[in-house]
Amino acid sequence: MTAGKKWILTGQEGYDTSLQLVDSDISTDQLGPDDVLVQLQAASLNYRDLVIAKSDGGVAGSITPNVVPGSDGAGMVVAVGSSVTGLSPGDRVITYLAPTVPPSDETALPGAAEIVAGLGQRVDGTLANQMLITQHGVIKGPSNLTPVQAATLTCSGLTAWNALFGVSGREIKKGDWVLVQGTGGVSIAALQFAVAVGANVIATTSSEEKAERLKELGARHVINYKETEDWGEAAKKYTPGEKGVDMVVDVAGNSSLVQSLAAVRTDGIICLVGLLGKFDAGTIPMMSALWRPCIVRGVLLGSRKQYRNLVRFVEEKAVVPVMDDVVFGLEDVKEAYKRMEEQKHFSKIVIKIEE
Repeated sequence: MTAGKKWILTGQEGYDTSLQLVDSDISTDQLGPDDVLVQLQAASLNYRDLVIAKSDGGVAGSITPNVVPGSDGAGMVVAVGSSVTGLSPGDRVITYLAPTVPPSDETALPGAAEIVAGLGQRVDGTLANQMLITQHGVIKGPSNLTPVQAATLTCSGLTAWNALFGVSGREIKKGDWVLVQGTGGVSIAALQFAVAVGANVIATTSSEEKAERLKELGARHVINYKETEDWGEAAKKYTPGEKGVDMVVDVAGNSSLVQSLAAVRTDGIICLVGLLGKFDAGTIPMMSALWRPCIVRGVLLGSRKQYRNLVRFVEEKAVVPVMDDVVFGLEDVKEAYKRMEEQKHFSKIVIKIEE
């Protein structure tokens, strides 16, 4: 394998200071028995990447010195170790963020410790030409997607899948009502998956331009949350009998949970999938969950079994993940981070990695 380039984090003082592009040279001589050598073809960014780069070991936790950032990626297997099973050179693969989750249990869910120990923080990630990774850190990708499209599934795709379909017997189905918030990766993935099964989606945004795009993707109703302060009640009024939505995919946490509780129906589900809102949003009136009995469920990525089910779903339903209009090259990663920080993107920011 020829030498390439990789980004490393020399610290956690912010991407402008700590992100550095350096040479990378990985050979098959470095393969361990459980390792897979992957030629990366695409990567995508998450809000997590920004937090890791600038948290100084705070909210996100510390990094392994000079770790390659990025958890989401797609590529082709170049070589495998002697103990690797189910993967061969030439296979198209996508990364699994939390390779330390016990591989003996396909249904095991990662917790915070496994996320911190995962790709782009304690283990080298995807912002590179090539990656040497344990076989438990990749799975075969969807046959219907390009590497650029498949690279969007690792974190936001799997999180959205777990939110919608992760509770046995309560999976979102045709005719159900789902509320998604904003136009980030998880929200757009949840919208696409829900529409694919025939559910009704209500979406929120603060932009008329983005509202039109949400409608084009299948959102039945779009609410401007800056113009409508009580957007949770507004969403509820769109549902049959104004009973409320069956599920809320909540990406903001403290700053949106009050509205999510207002929108959900009795015995509905609120999936807490992110913390994009303010941490100091004040006291959350959790008694609202008693007055409107519902399930408030934390969702952190998903299991390997869910990941494989997601891949099959994408193939069977011919789902093509939505990406941001601007696609970056590997040498332009700092510009990609800046676009995410300034929230100028729609859905997933993707890095196309040339061979």
